[in-house]
Formats: sequence, C-alpha cells, structure tokens
Amino acid sequence: MKLPSIRTLRKYHRITEVGEITRRYFALNAFDGVITILGVLVGSYFGQIRNTASVITLGLATAFAMGVSGFYGAYIAEQAERKRALAELEASTLSSLRGTELSDAATYAAVAVSLVNGLSPSAAAFLAISPFFLGDLLSIEVSFVVSFIIAFTELFAVGAYLGTVSKTRVVLSGIRMVAVGLLCVAVGYALGVTA
Repeated sequence: MKLPSIRTLRKYHRITEVGEITRRYFALNAFDGVITILGVLVGSYFGQIRNTASVITLGLATAFAMGVSGFYGAYIAEQAERKRALAELEASTLSSLRGTELSDAATYAAVAVSLVNGLSPSAAAFLAISPFFLGDLLSIEVSFVVSFIIAFTELFAVGAYLGTVSKTRVVLSGIRMVAVGLLCVAVGYALGVTA
C-alpha cells in the first residue's frame, strides 16, 4: 500500500477540517495527562515512595495507559462519526464513496485525531516524570520537586494556550489551570495525612 504524500495529507487535513478538533483534543488531553501524572507524583510523594525506579514504573505505566486509551477511544469514536457522515453523503448522492478521496480523507481524520488524543497526554506525563530518569544526578527529593515544577509549568502553558485560542486573558487562564493542579496536590496531601 502506497503511503500518501505530505501534500495529499495536507489536502485531507483541509477537506476534513480536522485542525480545530485536534487543537481541542491536544489541549484537553495534555491537561488530562498532566493532572493524572500529578496525581501519581502526589500519591508517590505522600505515600513515601522513595525509590526512583518505582516512580518511573508508575509514571510510564500511567503514561502508556493514557496513550492507549486516548488513541483507541478517539479512533473508534472518530471513525464512527466519519463513517456516518460518509453514509449520509452516499445516501444523498445515491453513489458509493468507497475508495474515493473523501473516504481516504475520513480515514486520515480518524487517525490524525487519534494520534493527537493518544500522544498529548502521554507526552505531557512523560515530560513531567523526566527528572527521575537522571538517576544519580538528582536525589529523589529533588526529582520530585523538579517534576512538580515541570507539571505546573505544563498546566500554565496549557491554560495560556487556551487563553490565546479563546482570546481571553492568557495569564489568568494559565493561573486557573495551575489552581486545579494545586487542588490535586492539596487533596493528595490530605489523603496522605489521613492514611
């Protein structure tokens, strides 16, 4: 099977108008990825896990699970939506669209959205736990601190991005996302204290 050229993919991108959907999924799922991994970090820290390998294992397993869930869930949903739209178009034109450019573009849209939906939370989570991969260069305590800083920076960046997209106050939007992260830390702390 011949892979489509970049030019063809750009054409599919334009035909399916998938840009807005992927932007929305990127922001939403990057946020989910950071909040989820923040939960792992908070649970690990207040649960007294002080073994770097254990934190890495928990973080990678979480990132992988989010990636698979995000990709597969979005692919199934997007494919169903695109098939429905094609079926409606076929019914109105009384012709089959199988093997046409529209059919290929619909497949492209499902894959593109799925990749963004799966990769954005995984990448955000992986970035947050990256200090733990530095091994002996950082102590476990410092790794936790740097990971928290990265996670909150990511939250601010996602909020700022959404503020830019919605043409609202960029800094305020970023601060709101950070506030959600702080709430997660506070709940994790409270659970750690009562456990």
